[in-house]
Amino acid sequence: MKKKVTIAAVGDILMWKEQVACAKLTSMDQYSFAEMFAPVAPILSGTDLVIGNLETTFSGKGQPYQIGSARTGYPRFNCPDELARDLRQVGFDIVTTANNHCLDGGPNGLCRTLDVLDRYKLAHTGTSRSPQEASTPLIREVNGIRIGLLAYTYGTNKQVIPAHMPWLVNLIRREAILQDIAAIRPFVDLVIVALHFGVEFRYTPTANQRLLVQSLLDQGADVILGAHPHVLQPVVTPAIPLADGRKKRTLVAYSLGNFTSEKMLHFAQSQVGAILRFSVEKDAQKQVAIRQISVIPTYCQRYMQDSRIRFRVIPIRSYLKYPDMNLPLLQRKKLLLLWKRAIQIIGRKPGILIE
Repeated sequence: MKKKVTIAAVGDILMWKEQVACAKLTSMDQYSFAEMFAPVAPILSGTDLVIGNLETTFSGKGQPYQIGSARTGYPRFNCPDELARDLRQVGFDIVTTANNHCLDGGPNGLCRTLDVLDRYKLAHTGTSRSPQEASTPLIREVNGIRIGLLAYTYGTNKQVIPAHMPWLVNLIRREAILQDIAAIRPFVDLVIVALHFGVEFRYTPTANQRLLVQSLLDQGADVILGAHPHVLQPVVTPAIPLADGRKKRTLVAYSLGNFTSEKMLHFAQSQVGAILRFSVEKDAQKQVAIRQISVIPTYCQRYMQDSRIRFRVIPIRSYLKYPDMNLPLLQRKKLLLLWKRAIQIIGRKPGILIE
């Protein structure tokens, strides 16, 4: 009898100052992000495992929730702890924490972020509080299928990794990643590698990205989840030859865009992301295959309700078909253009459904 697990993955979970402000509860120093995720909650909760890239920190109330902006260089992010609670409640199981903002609160903020994730039972990988934690791979068994997840970033902006704490953040070093894949491969059925890489606001991966991805797939990775460009990039399914003559279908999302974000600079596509959904099947002979791949483009909408600015993540196609009162005609026209552009960027390919 076949075993099967369904996985969903999203891109960057960004929280700018205005997004945090709209989540503040009236007259209380408390926050709720649940409303922001409500439109996509059924999609996420309908899968067995949900993965996202946490591109903010939980550094505590002593640090502002945003320092600087995209226009003034490198902004630094911090978020109320309630975001972790609400991500868990909406269906997230794992967040990757290796990205260029993971040290925005310094080493203490990085460690506190992991403490908060632990408190709300969100698994994490990519940053660590100790050498022991750094050397312990994240493996989850779901429905009898063992999944290993590794995460790496190209850098940490201008935040310096202390020389005596090199294990704090997983950096993209090809040979080190290959060693990690080789170490985890015998213990899992599926290897997912999350890479925070690429050029911001570019809709296609660079040649160096393609070469790195190909080398990881050749050496045992099954799925690559890309983040950082803040816009969508193509989703592809390379076939990798195996030693026994068979070919293995792999899955690469070079960038899943921004799951949550305000509009960044002049790029309307920076509010567009995608939920990548796929299933993994293991048969009686322990052969593992990736099936039923679909991409659901999403839009982080800024709108007014009850005289307050609000944000919500909506599945684009569904809301174009069935708009509500918070999606007026002008925004629907804009959303249609964003939908058409998202399809062009992702690319229509056999075996990948765009929903």
